[in-house]
Amino acid sequence: MTSVGAASESHLPGVIALELSPESTPPRAAIDSDQAGQLLDHLARDLALLVPGLEKLDLTLAGAHFDVAEALRPGWPLHRRLDELRARAPGQTTRKDAQLIAFGTDANGDIPQPLQCDPALAGASLRVLPFLISGDEAAIAAAGDILETELLDRGMASASTALLAQEAFATRIEHMRYLTLHDLLAMTSMQYGHMGLDPLWPILEAALLAPGEDAEIDAPPEPLLRLRGGEVSITLFPPQEWSRRYAANEPDCDRMQRQMSRFEARQRQFAAVLEAHGIPVVYDYLPGTALSS
Repeated sequence: MTSVGAASESHLPGVIALELSPESTPPRAAIDSDQAGQLLDHLARDLALLVPGLEKLDLTLAGAHFDVAEALRPGWPLHRRLDELRARAPGQTTRKDAQLIAFGTDANGDIPQPLQCDPALAGASLRVLPFLISGDEAAIAAAGDILETELLDRGMASASTALLAQEAFATRIEHMRYLTLHDLLAMTSMQYGHMGLDPLWPILEAALLAPGEDAEIDAPPEPLLRLRGGEVSITLFPPQEWSRRYAANEPDCDRMQRQMSRFEARQRQFAAVLEAHGIPVVYDYLPGTALSS
């Protein structure tokens, strides 16, 4: 899941995952640049224990926390914005040595626009800080192989790093670990499975990993969904057609209405998850049981 910038440069995107205590709500959406720089130094030391030669690669960190869904969106916009900030950092056109670059709030406490989290997604107990490892394509490929293998088992942040993050964000952190985006995807897939969202995962996975490809959910009793052109359509049915497809022509009108209400709630749940991941959703009113080609 590396993105290629200049011909000789690649990027390996990852996140610092903060699992907050249930009662904790971070009062700060971002930390200042000095604190972000300190956290970046700790991140570099922790990762260097796993990746030989990491000091020869650029490491860039956003000192702002986000919902997991903001990190897992088509085109990986959160990491792309971080790379854009990195490209504009002073000395990028003339430097020869690897750099550690951290971004945080400015002197007035304001957060740069590209690093502002969505307040509508601010309540989850798992928050992530994006980072990028950048450098020569071959070196990034080697680092990626190591991290994809090692981080799930050995990616816990050191105690000093976790303490620094806890003090910087003024919130209680139960666990702090490093993940590649592949790791974050796998973890999210498992969490969604525990939440009963397994049927939606093929649509979400296709939107993230196979842009431009179509995907479909056509498995009653689940809603009928189709991913096409990066947009998901959710099919609406008239009551009679819905009853034939989803309620086996249930003769009890009150029971059918309750079932249909639960079905519509499921449609809204799917739509909310997709929209949180930045995937547009439209509703198509189709009387048939299949989507037209």
